[in-house]
Amino acid sequence: MKYKDYIGVFDSGIGGITVLKELMNVLPNENYIFYGDSLNSPYGDKTKKEITGLSMHIVKYLIDNGVKAIVIACNTATTAAAKEIRKKYPNIPILGIQPAIIPAQKEHPDEKILVMATDTTIRLKNYNKKDNIIPIPCHNLAEAIENNIDVTYLLNRYLSPYKNKSSVVVLGCTHYPFIKDEIKKVLGNVTFYDGAHSTAIYLKKILENDNKLSSSKNKGKVIFESSNKRENRYKDLLKNYSISTK
Repeated sequence: MKYKDYIGVFDSGIGGITVLKELMNVLPNENYIFYGDSLNSPYGDKTKKEITGLSMHIVKYLIDNGVKAIVIACNTATTAAAKEIRKKYPNIPILGIQPAIIPAQKEHPDEKILVMATDTTIRLKNYNKKDNIIPIPCHNLAEAIENNIDVTYLLNRYLSPYKNKSSVVVLGCTHYPFIKDEIKKVLGNVTFYDGAHSTAIYLKKILENDNKLSSSKNKGKVIFESSNKRENRYKDLLKNYSISTK
């Protein structure tokens, strides 16, 4: 078991790096194995069955190699597959991305909230039933970020109609925190919410309750694996990504 007592973190690609950074900030002494499924990215235009199958394959691999907990660092996979994964593996903590809409609504109860997410997340979450939520399906945006393509056209297409409609934006895909500056160029000075920090806090609580926190006083290791040889890009992104709620 090459990852015995590691925390497994996986995403459809690079987006999970934004979550990994928060996990390392909250739990710096833990060891992590990050698996990015860039070969099959994006998940956001796949069916629930396809996403569940891909996620189950990764989870089995991580569990077979000894991880003590798993974080699904992907909003789409969390929405589509987390329930079935937990049902299949009830004896290991499996955390999805915590819903960022909750703190956004709590802190801005009287304001419309823009929710940027993938097509599949928007469809499965059925945000349209919430009066103060404006769901914005951002087709191909995660794929553009994944492949380092200029997102200016897509952001103008999806966000321009909502300028001055709200100052609160929930980033419902873990890829999107990489483009906060670009989003602000379209929407102006907005406040962002994503689920990474609350997910990290929840993981810490779970590990404490299960007596699974690392006893090491040293900074933990991070190992990267990819379905299409993007490990070096993951390393660079982790090094250069700065956590910010602004």
